[in-house]
Amino acid sequence: MSSSTSLYGGASGRRVTVRDLMAAKERGERWPMVTAYDAMTAGLFDRAGIPVLLVGDSAAMVVYGYDSTLPVTVDDLLPLTAAVVRGSSRALVVADLPFASYQASPRQALKSAARFMKEAGAHAVKLEGGRRVLPQVEALVSAGVPVMAHLGLTPQSVNVLGGYRVQGRGQSGDELMSDAKDLERAGAFSLVLECVPADLAQRVTTSLAIPTIGIGAGAATDAQVLVWQDLMGLTPHPARFVKRYSNMADEMDRAIRAFADDVTSGAFPAPEHTYS
Repeated sequence: MSSSTSLYGGASGRRVTVRDLMAAKERGERWPMVTAYDAMTAGLFDRAGIPVLLVGDSAAMVVYGYDSTLPVTVDDLLPLTAAVVRGSSRALVVADLPFASYQASPRQALKSAARFMKEAGAHAVKLEGGRRVLPQVEALVSAGVPVMAHLGLTPQSVNVLGGYRVQGRGQSGDELMSDAKDLERAGAFSLVLECVPADLAQRVTTSLAIPTIGIGAGAATDAQVLVWQDLMGLTPHPARFVKRYSNMADEMDRAIRAFADDVTSGAFPAPEHTYS
């Protein structure tokens, strides 16, 4: 990908790489990231030019119906990741390492990450936490696994944090800044900042050479990420940081009711939908 090719929507004939993300930061180019969990939507987002697709542990809620990210497992996310890789041709596909798949040790983290890379074809993994996961980040990077880090509101730690609350206010902001710099030194290629004050996210972004990806972190980060069901209007009560770009819930409700009405009235299938 040449320096003249934009990261978002650019045609390169190859997958986006972590080097492309670094180059975009050096150019001051902002870019979008969205979640994906299946081949069809991955292909749609890929054709739209989205450079990074995240197979998030948010699948626990939007795919599997749990009320938090905690129950989802590596085995749950592997087939979703493989589907997203097969459905896309340009996007960098990042797989979330789910709760309890990496916290125990660097060895456990490498074992889990290796499954995503070898069995599902992921191009990178994401994990949550600051200094406590530095050994895991260093081990993964030294083994050739690109790592996207995640600070602020880390949903896998929601019970410790006391709920889904803004993080990084006051003294904890200094700790987050320190963690961010440590993660960069450990080799992380990017950093998600979730639900942190905008001024803190801006300071972190300007302090790091690696790109930052905001979700509820203001407009100064290098990239923004949303769960696709949130931005498409499928989730009934999205967080404050979500902007709805569509109302697919109402449209799908209208379509399914119209189909059901046609079936019960006998209007479907019509002759044009029938083989002779």
